[in-house]
Amino acid sequence: MIEIADVFRRFAADYLDAHGAAMPPSHRRAIADILDCRTAALGGQVWRCDECDVETFSYHSCGNRSCPKCHTAQTREWLEHRQVEMLSVPYFHITVTVPAELRAPLRAHQRDGYAVLMQATAAAIIEIARDPRFVGGTVAVLAVLHTWDQRLDLHPHVHCLVSGGGLSADGSTWHPARRSFLLPIKALARKVRGKVRALLRRRCPDLVVPDAVWHTDWIAHVTAWGQGEQAVLDYLARYVFRIAITNARIVALDDAGVTVAYRNRKTGRQRTCRLGGDEFIRRFYVLPRGFHKVRYFGLWHPAHRQDAARVRHMLQLQAPPQPGPLPETKVPSSDPIEAEATAGPPLEPRICQRCHHGRLIFIRTLARGQAMGP
Repeated sequence: MIEIADVFRRFAADYLDAHGAAMPPSHRRAIADILDCRTAALGGQVWRCDECDVETFSYHSCGNRSCPKCHTAQTREWLEHRQVEMLSVPYFHITVTVPAELRAPLRAHQRDGYAVLMQATAAAIIEIARDPRFVGGTVAVLAVLHTWDQRLDLHPHVHCLVSGGGLSADGSTWHPARRSFLLPIKALARKVRGKVRALLRRRCPDLVVPDAVWHTDWIAHVTAWGQGEQAVLDYLARYVFRIAITNARIVALDDAGVTVAYRNRKTGRQRTCRLGGDEFIRRFYVLPRGFHKVRYFGLWHPAHRQDAARVRHMLQLQAPPQPGPLPETKVPSSDPIEAEATAGPPLEPRICQRCHHGRLIFIRTLARGQAMGP
């Protein structure tokens, strides 16, 4: 399989020579980390098969959030933490996309511009949902920012997981939403547009935005997900840890450029597009360091944890008792590459990937940059 690291090895040096001074530090760091990920540069461990005596080298992961190899453990941990916060209610998936004319101004002011988009979207959802005609209470909102589409074009948009119900202003009553309706889509799009305009004027007073942005209909989608917290979480996890492009979508690589696969949204069919090496790296979007692409609002905001806990208690009292599932038994991974990514003493993988009979035994740790050990 062709990897993003292979693309960077071929084109990154020339790109950095030409554009390195203008690149954000987070973009340069992502390139360096992806090139080093699971190589001797980061160190690792040596394992030996007790049957065939073949040694296996497993190198450390870089942990960069833009790396396509470093999210399995993060996704699992995130799902475990969110599971205890979920409410036993139906959920809705809301997506808000900005007009094309606003994309470049937001990218030029990423830290403030993207934060404004997320804040405005969540505030608009919460405000409209509080209207007694719709929900009549404060909903829980988890917002995830994306800045690209499948062709790696700049396409800032926000995905939100929203509870199908809200807590009354006095905190005493849970108001469930209707089965397939949460709030009006057009009203939401207009509300987000107005809030983005007001917040940008306050936080970025010198930002020049084409006037057409404020007279164009913004795009919003609201989809009812129904009951099933785990299904909703599993789906959303793909958005939380999704990066610009995965290794599996790189079809071909040569000295001139890269061919990537994407899905046409209108037809649903797989297509390919060709990008030059410089253009591929330019489109490999990396958020500013320290920017939180996942944020919590409403009942899930850290300031309202007590309200969320009270709602969970209310819903548990209202729900009929059900036998819980048996606890899952965690089986150690048989992949030494995955096993070495965990912190602390390395876990012993079970089966040798070469002979498929012997067990891999931990031999020693490799220091950073020490390919063959001492």
